[in-house]
Amino acid sequence: MTGKDRDFGLGTSLALTLGSALLWGVAHLAAHRHRTGLALMAAHVFLLAFILTMATVFSTHLLSLAVQPRWITALVVALTVLAATWTAVIVWSYTLVRPAGGGIAGRALTTCLTIGLCALVLAPTAYAARLAYLSRDVMHHLFAGNAGPPVMSEDPWNGAQRVNFLLVGADSAPSRPGVRTDSMTVASVDTATGATTLFGLPRNLEDVPLPSGPARDRFPYGFTGTGEAHPGLLNEVFQYAEDHPEVVPRAAKGQRGSTLLKETIGGILGIPVSYYAMIDMRGFAEIIDAMGGVRVTVDEPIVYGRYREGLLPAGTRRLNGEEALWYGRSRTDSDDYVRMGRQKCLLNAVAKQADPVTVVNSFENLATATKRAISTDIPQSLLPALVELSQKVKDSHIRSLSFVPPLINTAAPDWRLIRQKVSQVLAERPIRIAATTPRPTPTTPERPVALDATCR
Repeated sequence: MTGKDRDFGLGTSLALTLGSALLWGVAHLAAHRHRTGLALMAAHVFLLAFILTMATVFSTHLLSLAVQPRWITALVVALTVLAATWTAVIVWSYTLVRPAGGGIAGRALTTCLTIGLCALVLAPTAYAARLAYLSRDVMHHLFAGNAGPPVMSEDPWNGAQRVNFLLVGADSAPSRPGVRTDSMTVASVDTATGATTLFGLPRNLEDVPLPSGPARDRFPYGFTGTGEAHPGLLNEVFQYAEDHPEVVPRAAKGQRGSTLLKETIGGILGIPVSYYAMIDMRGFAEIIDAMGGVRVTVDEPIVYGRYREGLLPAGTRRLNGEEALWYGRSRTDSDDYVRMGRQKCLLNAVAKQADPVTVVNSFENLATATKRAISTDIPQSLLPALVELSQKVKDSHIRSLSFVPPLINTAAPDWRLIRQKVSQVLAERPIRIAATTPRPTPTTPERPVALDATCR
């Protein structure tokens, strides 16, 4: 039975076509195709209920699926099928209720409405499919080649109570060959609760002990570098391993620097470092620009540039990528340790402000910047478990401890004291430290550890 048979007017045809786009089967019921109409209506209600349930009750599991390429591919296929089905229902509904009269203008109006409704369905679905494709591309680019221990679904962390990630900020420039890891932080995460402690290591630690094997055989009394131009600070270990593969013979090309740095820092802290993620600081600026800037509180004016060519005034402001880069890297009129604190505040601000709306709106630019800026050895198979762990971390308090003066003399570090402090902090229950709480100066291993103040 068609619109001609039922003698639907122009207004009724428009309303029924629109109603069928919002709830399948409305036009079919009006055309006395009750069985088909009820079936379409039930299918639509079931589909909407399924989507709503998955988005609310199983949101964490959805995030876990979103980092698995095969599920991303399945999502693209499902979105394509959904868009095609929805469009077919709209066109089908229109053919059933299109007006018998109305002249050319009426038919043109109903046709335009139908085409517009189809576009409203196809456009967001195509955009969602595009985001899924980009996400899959990022997953393959960053994680596809990474190997790791087998991941058991019952216990993805293979019995470990804590997992430790090395987070590295790398700085490179055309005038300075190689990569210097000027920002090094180990995030130690409780796999059961998500309680996290950040251990910050300054770039200028001297005579760092290297792991046993060829590296320690070459530097038995600590890393001393290659001469005056490279005096052997902690931030040079990564590039030294890349330039001298014989010190890490078991590591593949491109993994030597991260392997030696993880083992070196793990030895310094007395905890095993399982994975690393390194971000190039220039790429970090691109990521911040892609998300529309980052809002931070600048406590004191920050002068930046070798020739003091820039200034970040004090106050709460939104920084673009270039400004955020200088906020995190400038040492003019300050020092490495002040810079380390600002870097942690910057990372914290980016993490908090990267809300879902911002990420979706800037996803394509973020994906491009991420592929250029980040490298890691986290296995792709571990990503679902890592997403679930990150949700626990988000709900827990993050503590921070930096091994800087006066706690540690970077020219002659007390390695035993560092390991004692790490053990002490990890054994303590997390206690929230207010931003205004003064930091006591630790003098002995027995005294409570002074945790870094919280960023504002």
